Amino acid sequence: MKKLLALIVLIWLVIGAAAAFQRDYFTDSDANCAEVSTIVVTVVAGPLNYVGANPKVEDCPDTDDVNVPEPSE
Repeated sequence: MKKLLALIVLIWLVIGAAAAFQRDYFTDSDANCAEVSTIVVTVVAGPLNYVGANPKVEDCPDTDDVNVPEPSE
């Protein structure tokens, strides 16, 4: 059962990667956060790309806008 589930997940991700490749997402060498995120969500969406899903990430939070706790002394 685990092997079947692993195979299904692998096939799902390969189909998503094929969709990202067909959309030429892997050709740009100057990738920013939004482009990389779009590639990731396209791969994760898998076969849903072929039934109308077109996931895109338009904007990523600026690192200056994120409140990260400072380490204690």
